[in-house]
Amino acid sequence: MKLRTPGLSMIAVVGLLALPACKKDEAAPPAVAAPAVETPPAQQVPPAANAGAGTGEAAAPAPAGNGVVKGTVSFTGTAPVMADLAPSADPACDGRPEKEQSVLVKDGKLKNVLVRVRGAVAGAPAAPSTPVVVDQSKCTYVPRVQGAVAGQQVVFKNSDGTLHNVRGVVGARPVFNVAQPPSGAPVQKPMPADAEVLRLKCDVHPWMTAYVVSNANPYFTTTGDDGTFTLTGLPAGTYTLEAWHETLGTKTAEVTVKDGAPAAAAFTFAATDAPAKP
Repeated sequence: MKLRTPGLSMIAVVGLLALPACKKDEAAPPAVAAPAVETPPAQQVPPAANAGAGTGEAAAPAPAGNGVVKGTVSFTGTAPVMADLAPSADPACDGRPEKEQSVLVKDGKLKNVLVRVRGAVAGAPAAPSTPVVVDQSKCTYVPRVQGAVAGQQVVFKNSDGTLHNVRGVVGARPVFNVAQPPSGAPVQKPMPADAEVLRLKCDVHPWMTAYVVSNANPYFTTTGDDGTFTLTGLPAGTYTLEAWHETLGTKTAEVTVKDGAPAAAAFTFAATDAPAKP
């Protein structure tokens, strides 16, 4: 749909945001009603000038220790073929990915895996006061997967010249739905207190999906194209590491961290880890 004219964009907010996402993208059952779309007054939207660079790590305060964990997340077997995305007539979406982005494998390495230390860490810094940032660029959430410290705020930005909405879902329960008009002010929301994984959707562009994973400590990171990860600033000790993927589930490993001696960890996923389709 074309929403380039500001007047039409604002008139279309109510009608467009009432549309549900495509059935295959929607986790909530029909009986669960989505909350009304919010359009907060400008004075309720805090500035995002001091927000992080788009990852939980960027917003975290100084670490508590000197321990380092390095590793790689691999994928074995034949990677699933990602489906083509439905065509879009919205010029603001030019340059978006042409295929679905849930499982991205390159040279046997898996992208968008959140690797984190599970549980409380003695002496770890408190939740940072600066929020993590989710941008909307070329009708895509950026980043797709990131972490946040429990209690941290999340800022949503719209860098596109078109209307978006951000619908937050925890499990099957919708928790907020905010309008993001072109050139609109950023919107800030707290991570729901009972959420470990906050899923984000856009009803205007139903292929748009992202995840913010809440963690009890600031020791987490997300793998890039090469599947590697590095956790820094850990106090010496033994920890449970978890690798979380949006469709392939989780893997865990125990690691002992010593000051001045980087520890190693590795995780491996496979296509068989994906849940069977009904």
